[in-house]
Amino acid sequence: MKIDKRIIPLAIGGLGIGTTEFTVMGLLPDIAKTLQITIPEAGHLISAYALGVVIGAPILIGYSVKFPPKKVLLSLMVIFTLFNALSAVAPDYTTMLIIRFLSGLPHGAFFGVGTVVAARMAGKGKEAFYISLMFTGLTVANLAMVPLVTYIGHAFHWRWYFAIVAVIGLIALLFLKLWLPVIETNEDTHFKEEIKFLKRKQAWFVLMITAIGFGGLFTWFSYITPLMTVMSGIKESQMAYVMILAGGGMVVGNLVGGYLSDRLSPEKTCVLLLTLMMVSLAGVFFLSEHTYLSLALTFICGALSMSVAAPINIMMMKAAPKSEMMAAAFMQAAFNCANAMGAFLGGLPLEKGYSYNYPSLVGVGMTLIGLIIAFRYKQLYGSQVLHQEEIPVEAVTCDK
Repeated sequence: MKIDKRIIPLAIGGLGIGTTEFTVMGLLPDIAKTLQITIPEAGHLISAYALGVVIGAPILIGYSVKFPPKKVLLSLMVIFTLFNALSAVAPDYTTMLIIRFLSGLPHGAFFGVGTVVAARMAGKGKEAFYISLMFTGLTVANLAMVPLVTYIGHAFHWRWYFAIVAVIGLIALLFLKLWLPVIETNEDTHFKEEIKFLKRKQAWFVLMITAIGFGGLFTWFSYITPLMTVMSGIKESQMAYVMILAGGGMVVGNLVGGYLSDRLSPEKTCVLLLTLMMVSLAGVFFLSEHTYLSLALTFICGALSMSVAAPINIMMMKAAPKSEMMAAAFMQAAFNCANAMGAFLGGLPLEKGYSYNYPSLVGVGMTLIGLIIAFRYKQLYGSQVLHQEEIPVEAVTCDK
């Protein structure tokens, strides 16, 4: 198999972003102990990062739309690398909180610009697959880097976690400089023009599918540890392997989602995958007490959690043909809203004393709403074609 090496720098950037976003969850007790705070207070570091993503995505994209995408991606990765390096030496809780917020600022903007660049590098009919290749870095982070860096953080010190992320950022900068082609930009673009896509009903359809439909899966993922240990009989010491299983599903699902989207159409793929999400979450609710079935569902839900990333981003690019980067940045904000909404709504039955399989039942309802919106989107806009110009640079490939 041959891979266009121009996509590799974007995947490396995604690897760093995925590692910094998800590893912190497993190191909260260690961080809390060092900074002399409670675990719930340490959890605010996650919220600060997510807030940075939501705020930074539209602001940084709005500021940078006039500049060449390669220059923008390099600048965003410099910010990312700098503040993760500073996280490794933050002396106290307040400083760390501020730095984590600043670390989150380039997250959404990087994927926003990267999504458009990946689509433009692809040949006709391969846009979704190229986008899925970019997100491969994010999925590999969950499969390999998060367990590895979590282990290093436990065994040595959690500050090594941020140092490793900073090193990944430096590697991403190197390959962005060497392999990412120069792409022309429209210097007449303005923030007010970029934001006009929000006036289109089509764009809000996609944002609602993302925030509500994906929120269904986050009801499951947010409480996966107590679900597996209490309901499915998995030992706490084995949860790292469970997370690797989920990460493996993410890698497979991400690529399959991109492949299907290019062949079935993004709209059909989105409807199909949301239907499978709903069925799988129902399976979690009814079958979690059966250990092996629960493990199988962990892989399946992990796969589905990333499978819609490519088709839903293509749908958004169709909805905002003159504001692709800003629209893709808003997609990252919508994903983070899905994360927050899923965790909050999924926790409501637990507060009422229900067992740990009930969050997935809430997820079934959220995914059903997302499916209804996606089906309506398909009816209204399913025949729309994505217009993308290929980059006038000869493709360079390398053997995998």
